[in-house]
Amino acid sequence: MLKLVMNPGRLSRRNFIKLMGVGLASMSIKPRFDFSHAVNFPDSERLGRVCIIGRVDVKSLPYEASETVDEIYEDAVIPWLREVVAKEPNYNYFNQRWVETTNGFVYAPFIQPVKNLPNQPINRLRPMIKGEGMWVEVTVPYADVLLVNDPSSNSWVHARIDEGLPIRVYYGQVYYIDQIKVGDTGQVFYRANPNYYGGNDMFWVPAEAMRPISQEELTPINPGAENKKIIVDVSRQTLSCYEGDTEVYFCRVSTGAKYDMYGNPVEKWSTPLGSYLISRKFISLQMSGGASGAPYELPGIGWVSIFATGGVAIHATVWHNNFGTPKSHGCVNTLPEDAKWIFRWSLPNTPYDPGMVDISLSSDSSTTVQVIES
Repeated sequence: MLKLVMNPGRLSRRNFIKLMGVGLASMSIKPRFDFSHAVNFPDSERLGRVCIIGRVDVKSLPYEASETVDEIYEDAVIPWLREVVAKEPNYNYFNQRWVETTNGFVYAPFIQPVKNLPNQPINRLRPMIKGEGMWVEVTVPYADVLLVNDPSSNSWVHARIDEGLPIRVYYGQVYYIDQIKVGDTGQVFYRANPNYYGGNDMFWVPAEAMRPISQEELTPINPGAENKKIIVDVSRQTLSCYEGDTEVYFCRVSTGAKYDMYGNPVEKWSTPLGSYLISRKFISLQMSGGASGAPYELPGIGWVSIFATGGVAIHATVWHNNFGTPKSHGCVNTLPEDAKWIFRWSLPNTPYDPGMVDISLSSDSSTTVQVIES
């Protein structure tokens, strides 16, 4: 039986090597349905997951020059006590936010805010256009998965295996489920099928990790309001939703990065300025930027509202918490709850089945997105 048990609050180098083995082994393991999701997350209402690859230092005080009291690694899950402003600002960064945990402070952009909300599995899917299925969202910090087949070449799965990283789903991701199986021990598994809109690499996920999304959750927000528009300010890294002249929603975002990893200015990742209409919406999408491959290929992206050529979209983001900083490859990154609200509020309205809408086919009305530089 493949079983991974560790203290997710302290992912050591030794445990990281174990994870490498799990990731590599998943290439040859076929789904026998005796896989056990056995991670004991901290008992705290609010949690944080290390969402970057590599080490994150835990500091004695909320600023970079303070003493390092611990170190944690990718996917470590820690209690999130509160968010504070840096005691001494670091002018190399836009964000000055830190998260207080039980034994110190960690830099907030490296920590995804998550919860641990296991679910009661269901045993039947609903009729859908493409056969039985349902949409789900991940409601635990993460869950290990089993591949249905060997990974496709040049995919995000293959790349993670090459890097020695486990194959997981993460809090806030959204997937389409098309099968349910019961394992030898009675554990229920859902088959996540990213192929629904052009993805690849199906996998089995412990059902407790995923919450079925109801049709009522897609009910439009304030559908009778006139003159809806969205303003994205790339200077302030903010998004505002307006009904006429009244702002009804506001959130921080991350738009296109202005510099590469070496500090060189880049234009190709900028979010294009101008006025657009939301052209397509997807409950979930597997998206890639540039050439395909794991660094730019991301599955389970929820609440996608595409508005500009090249697939530029407003969408949920689970791989960083650096909102307020230009960081994307052109899209408008938001927290999952922000992306979902915008998705429901904006036009066109999106039906649960098939979970997408395209105004070129439906001729529906659409909400304007204005990208400005203040």
